[in-house]
Amino acid sequence: MFSAALIIGAIVIVAILIVAAWSHSRRMRSDAQARSEKLQEQFGPEYARTVTEKGDTRSAEDELTSRQKRMAQFDIRPLAADEGQRFNDQWQAVQASFVDDPSAAVHDADALVGRVMVARGYPASDYEQRSADVSVDHPAVLAHYRAAHEIELRNSQGQANTEDLRQAVISSHVFFNEMVEEPRAVETQTDSAILVAAE
Repeated sequence: MFSAALIIGAIVIVAILIVAAWSHSRRMRSDAQARSEKLQEQFGPEYARTVTEKGDTRSAEDELTSRQKRMAQFDIRPLAADEGQRFNDQWQAVQASFVDDPSAAVHDADALVGRVMVARGYPASDYEQRSADVSVDHPAVLAHYRAAHEIELRNSQGQANTEDLRQAVISSHVFFNEMVEEPRAVETQTDSAILVAAE
């Protein structure tokens, strides 16, 4: 009788352990899925690109999480209105120079984008690190930054034509606009002020 009770007790304990392990495993899968979904939402096309580059989802997600942690250490700020205007004026000069020297315009556009990023608080670093840093907050326009850089590299090897250089300046401009753009909070406050005034 005692041994039967002991066997039943052991079976119950094993069953409880199996259910607990199953529940824990399910929760872990659910947490991993939530993490994946959150990273996919934040990084957009950069998520898929990183998975392809790393070769597996876990390594890619670890990389993207590492980027988030790195960027949390920096004070990225919007530009003040006068800074934005100064950079916009410089952009106009770069764009105007394209007619006379497309190659120099591409180089100058890239250098200007770098100065804007530093002014916003991004650390001065090499292209790869800059791309990784920008991917955290601006994944939608990162492809433009990469396209312009790739064309600039081809140009330095004499492998880019004028149309390529034009595309590089256009891509740099899209990225530049994202970096210089006023914060959404200012636009929201302005919209609210207009609504209040209209009442």
